[in-house]
Amino acid sequence: MAHPAQRRWYPIAFAIAALVLLPLSVLVLSWHTVDREIWAHLWDTQLPRLLGNTLVLVLGVGCGVTVLGVSLAWLTSLCEFPGRRWLDWALMLPFAIPAYVLAFVFVGLLDFAGPVQSLLREWFGSGLRLPRVRSTAGVITVLVLVFYPYVYLLARTAFLAQGKGLMEAARVLGQSPWQAFWRVALPMARPAIGAGLALAIMETLADFGAVSVFNFDTFTTAIYKTWYGFFSLSSATQLASLLLLAVMLVLYGEHRARGAARPTSERPRGKALYHLRGFKALAASAWCGLVFLCAFVIPVMQLLVWFWQRGRFDLDERYTGLILHTLYLGGTAAAITVGVALLLAFARRLAPTRPIRSAVGLANLGYALPGSVLAVAIMWAFSYLDRELVIPLSTWLGGAGKPLLLGSLAALLLAYLIRFMAVAYGPLESSLARIRPSLPEASRCLGVGGPRLFFRIYLPLLLPGSLSAALLVFVDVLKEMPATLLMRPFGWDTLSVRVFEMTSEGEWARAALPALTLVLVGLLPVIGLIRRSARQIG
Repeated sequence: MAHPAQRRWYPIAFAIAALVLLPLSVLVLSWHTVDREIWAHLWDTQLPRLLGNTLVLVLGVGCGVTVLGVSLAWLTSLCEFPGRRWLDWALMLPFAIPAYVLAFVFVGLLDFAGPVQSLLREWFGSGLRLPRVRSTAGVITVLVLVFYPYVYLLARTAFLAQGKGLMEAARVLGQSPWQAFWRVALPMARPAIGAGLALAIMETLADFGAVSVFNFDTFTTAIYKTWYGFFSLSSATQLASLLLLAVMLVLYGEHRARGAARPTSERPRGKALYHLRGFKALAASAWCGLVFLCAFVIPVMQLLVWFWQRGRFDLDERYTGLILHTLYLGGTAAAITVGVALLLAFARRLAPTRPIRSAVGLANLGYALPGSVLAVAIMWAFSYLDRELVIPLSTWLGGAGKPLLLGSLAALLLAYLIRFMAVAYGPLESSLARIRPSLPEASRCLGVGGPRLFFRIYLPLLLPGSLSAALLVFVDVLKEMPATLLMRPFGWDTLSVRVFEMTSEGEWARAALPALTLVLVGLLPVIGLIRRSARQIG
């Protein structure tokens, strides 16, 4: 039975968990009325194609990120070849590029009127044509290049954690490096690879910007078109519930795979086991270097070219407003999310009961909800509250009787809070776990308790973790497109919205300035990730 001091944390933890359950319950309740005409139209014209496109996209990206991430992780963690030391961390840099940015760079470069095909026609004649970039293969390629770091990072960590003894034992038993990979290293790393694959698939299902650039219809684009095309929030919410069902199936599969993991007791290995020579070394360097060029160097260089050609002329008052709106939303959301996540972390530490653990687990499920799903669920709930409560109450009090919640800044901040709670909770929970219980107990013995204990003991020790959590949330909010696009108040355009507007009009060069800004800001947490990874190896 919980101690009375522990029960004080129950209302806080349950209230935060209820915030995440709000969109889930809304998605279920949205099915109480079904617009048969809209659903009949969707089934006749779009739904079978949406299902096929989404399935092909998930399978293609899943296979691509697995092959790319595992092969790169194997080469950089177990093999020695020219360039391995800097490619080891350079291959993490594509984390900083949003999917929709890489999408419009590839389309702008490789489209029929783009610089690559134009140059090839000048060299080899006007009849030369490359395969269409706006195709299923094109969007799969872009998403693979954006999301492979999820598999690469986790597989690389798993390979390094296996230690030297296992691979040497396989070699003593007569296994070649290739056989040792398939029979020893890969089976042990499978849970980590599965976790990275699940993250990549969830991001693929949630993507809106990249598929919009390629005019490739999936559930996320259908939600947007149903809302703004048919003006049916309930039908959009029902579509979102189908998308959420797919995400939950991916989560269930990842949980089953992770449940089979067996921790290794070996010491992590920082040095390569296989020293490649000759053609093998050249092939390894070429493969890793090609991925790095396509996923990071070429996109950033093209953004810089477009910025110099056209984007620099957009440095005006409107761009200043976009920056201010983006920074305000990112900063406010980061402060609120870190504060709420800190309450969850303290509840988990000071009241480690089963109800609290369950509430914390529910509160961290929000990261699995795509931005478009959150947007329609929250707006559906707020629309109902405005119609049934706010407007009648405002009219009764003599007010204007206008909706206050729908399309408000509070609704958008709530979506950010639910979506990125887990992002902030991880660093905070790790920082709090490093504080020994004897330290606050000694402080209480010396008469320091309550708020003074928090500000004098906990806060200084939690400051690094809090800053890391705030930075991660800040950057994720900056890059978040679906929720911001669907829920932003009137006049609250941000950098991601500007990218969407310019790419929708084919203005690649004008989209370069906000895109380059997002990439540069996104490099900050990636650099921190690289430094932490280097410390773990060392």
